[in-house]
Amino acid sequence: MAPMAFLEARNAQEALTLAAKVHAGAAKAARMPAHARAKVLDALAASIRSEREAWAKLLVEEVAKPLKDARREADRAAFTVSWSAGEALRLGGHWMPLDAEPSGENRLCFVRRVSRGPGIFISPFNFPLNLSLHKVAPAIAAGVPFVLKGPPQAPQCARKLGEALSAAGWPDECGVVVSCPNDAAEALVKDERFATLSFTGSAGVGWKLKTAAGRKHVVLELGGAACVVVGADADLPFAAARCVAGGFAYSGQTCISVQRILVEESVYEEFTRLLLANVDELKVGEPSAEATDVGPLIDENAAKRVDEWVAEAVAGGGKLLRGGPRKGRVVPPTVVEKPPESCRLVKDEVFGPVVTVEPVRSLAEGVAKAGSGVWGLQAGVFTKDIDAVFSAWNDLQVAGLIVNDVPTYRSDLMPYGGSKQSGIGREGVRYAIEELTEPRALILTHHP
Repeated sequence: MAPMAFLEARNAQEALTLAAKVHAGAAKAARMPAHARAKVLDALAASIRSEREAWAKLLVEEVAKPLKDARREADRAAFTVSWSAGEALRLGGHWMPLDAEPSGENRLCFVRRVSRGPGIFISPFNFPLNLSLHKVAPAIAAGVPFVLKGPPQAPQCARKLGEALSAAGWPDECGVVVSCPNDAAEALVKDERFATLSFTGSAGVGWKLKTAAGRKHVVLELGGAACVVVGADADLPFAAARCVAGGFAYSGQTCISVQRILVEESVYEEFTRLLLANVDELKVGEPSAEATDVGPLIDENAAKRVDEWVAEAVAGGGKLLRGGPRKGRVVPPTVVEKPPESCRLVKDEVFGPVVTVEPVRSLAEGVAKAGSGVWGLQAGVFTKDIDAVFSAWNDLQVAGLIVNDVPTYRSDLMPYGGSKQSGIGREGVRYAIEELTEPRALILTHHP
């Protein structure tokens, strides 16, 4: 029998009925002491570590994640939860002397963070464990009740997470993992009893849900078309290897996957040779195989779309340096040289195993091109020029600039999110807690 922490809703009314019990548990979650919240999170982290292989197998089966990447996701998830346990104990406040003005004499202001209220969380298929926990674990740390809608492509991951939450000791009335159709999820988003919406997924869906969310505090982590700029002074073998790792891991199905590579023209030929040599070493195969680097996409429609985008770029003048015919859901690692600026491979998020490569006259030109689109998650710059680094950090409207590595790098500690069309708000444990909570002041007056 499924635990109360995992429930299924066939329609909007059932989803709202399930949500009602979480609203009722808001006070219990908020009043749970920090040590008790940390204990739940420590138990959950220990469970994920002990079940690492089971989690990895489930990720392979449900979302076709290569086994080594699936293990990495389980490890990251355990770390995310462990760090959240520490943040539960570190969640404090501050005090302010108010005597900066005469009316504030003999007054003190104490400020602490409190839950905004219950949250509705929606997570995507590509990291159904860790990205779900980037919402759930900070919520537990802060005493925020929640309803989590997991991705429909990974129902067993959602069920297993619900079971793990219940077994770790998080009260069932303070958190529900729900499986429901999209119209039911939209009803939850519109429900005014929820105080926060945190959504990770496509830009089209995310901005639509923001409109539906009404007065809620909204956090959106959406798409990207991540750029890398390679300077003439870069460590070219390292940069080429990292661009391949960042562009083709999990078949490019991450929102910060390397997509566009801009290389100073003086080293362009050498870099491209190294890039292609690394691509040729990738192993394409079944996700359950230990050696597989690139496996199938999430479904055949996704593979067809990637094929169409590559064909469009080549028809517009781009040169296919690596790639070939699609085989069902499997798109081979693909490199397109000098695609037209107007094609979707340049302008939009491909979410597949494809990178583009093109020369630029200078690092500054590469940075300008990297910042010219509508997306703003992360970018990467390979250079030893510290002045160029600070210039790029000032000029690029992205949430994160990764220096001497690819934008695909993410630490689960750091602030992470999007600018421009890539979203609003930030995740990363401490930053997610700030999104889920708000400051509350207490002013004490002394009459001497």
